[in-house]
Amino acid sequence: MNFVKITEVGPRDGLQNEKAILSTEDKIQFIHLLSSSGLSHIEITSFVRPDRIPQMADAKELSERVINQKNTSISYSCLVPNEKGFLNALDSGYKEVAVFTATSGSFTAKNMNQTVEGTLNAFVPIFKKAREFNIKVRGYISTVIFCPYEGKIQPESSLFLAKRLLDEGAYEISLGETIGRAVPKDVEKLLDVLLKEIPKEKLNCHFHDTFGMAIANTKQALDMGIRSFDSSAGGLGGCPYAKGAAGNLSTEDLLYFLENEGYETGINLSKIIEASEFIENRIERKLSSRTYLALQTK
Repeated sequence: MNFVKITEVGPRDGLQNEKAILSTEDKIQFIHLLSSSGLSHIEITSFVRPDRIPQMADAKELSERVINQKNTSISYSCLVPNEKGFLNALDSGYKEVAVFTATSGSFTAKNMNQTVEGTLNAFVPIFKKAREFNIKVRGYISTVIFCPYEGKIQPESSLFLAKRLLDEGAYEISLGETIGRAVPKDVEKLLDVLLKEIPKEKLNCHFHDTFGMAIANTKQALDMGIRSFDSSAGGLGGCPYAKGAAGNLSTEDLLYFLENEGYETGINLSKIIEASEFIENRIERKLSSRTYLALQTK
């Protein structure tokens, strides 16, 4: 299969750690520009505590304005940490949400003030209500290969969590390589374990580019049958709870690679560059995407 699904996470994961707090209007314009590119999945915000991630303080207003004006061909989603967040998402009109956990107890304690098991228990009422209201749920698992506090993570930890989330009703599992330290052999080891028990159609890879390995790791995952990836326009992002974690795999770099390798995405690269150029001017710092930098001048 040559079609690859891309989930754009720039408006949420990309912006959440930016020092400059953007206006709701600028965020909506960013989402509008991304929406014009052919993207079919865009994660736009998260219903988290504003004191933890101030960039997401306007989640409800942003959501209601985007969802009410949305292109029905695009699945807009948001991150919900608990049942209260889910109810806010439901009130805002979402048809898809995401939940978040990690393999590392230290990471979940810093990120969510929870144990790993505590995060899973918090998801039970979310999945119950999601089934009741016919809402799709996507499961994020962070620190699938390395943790900034605990070091190397064994693949069996990700397998355990993925199976729990799928059993609850998640339609897809996003495997987060949170600090970008992995190389292809690490990705191979992880997927070797997961693919023995989980269909490849249920798995997505979410790579960070701290050491410039995101495209190499994408190639490894593609070779093993994965056809779903997260990326962020311009390479926006990083993890607020993982010091030194560079931005996400950039959407431009991913598109350039996939298209030149013969894969189809349905996404217009030049439109993504327009969106990145807009947001670069708003955050007042240079973006890191190599493809964006190379093509922006042309």
